[in-house]
Amino acid sequence: MEREVLLTGIGGQGVQLAATILARAAAREGRAVMTLGTYGGSMRGGNTDSTVIVADRAISSPPIVSRAWSAIAAHPGFWPALRAKLRPEGIAVWNADLFGPELEIGARTRVPVEATRIAQQIGSPLAASLVLLGAYVAATALVSLAAALAAMEESVPAYRREHLAKNTVALRAGFAAAPPGVAKAWPAEAAA
Repeated sequence: MEREVLLTGIGGQGVQLAATILARAAAREGRAVMTLGTYGGSMRGGNTDSTVIVADRAISSPPIVSRAWSAIAAHPGFWPALRAKLRPEGIAVWNADLFGPELEIGARTRVPVEATRIAQQIGSPLAASLVLLGAYVAATALVSLAAALAAMEESVPAYRREHLAKNTVALRAGFAAAPPGVAKAWPAEAAA
């Protein structure tokens, strides 16, 4: 079984870091993982997307997908292109502080998270993507929170280590902000 996760936002929001954390967390738990990050024309403010594929056995195709099981959206600016790839029965987690009510989400399971507000409350306004990732982990159980926290510590570069404590709080706050297990990634494990 494969689970595709699309992430989108604008440069500087931490979308690539969130994708790296998710991929490393899945690998820590013994899953097969492929990831591909893409960047727009500018470092900050342009689009940034990532695809993470997590599977229970070897993945044979590259991480370029036309249809996906899930999505995490940090910013609405580039959401329509990803929404078109989201399966109707899928799950979407998005930053409710930035998405207007008129924006079509397109997934059966919808998890709006006030990620910007939560990140500001914990004193780390740049951690909204990690809040969203924590919410995604809670809603899907694609990986455990423990694996995500350990992967975050591995993924943060040496010159950003001062952010580890707030990143931990951001992941935990996002995890607490989402309904647990509303879209279990691994149905066989959910029944066990």
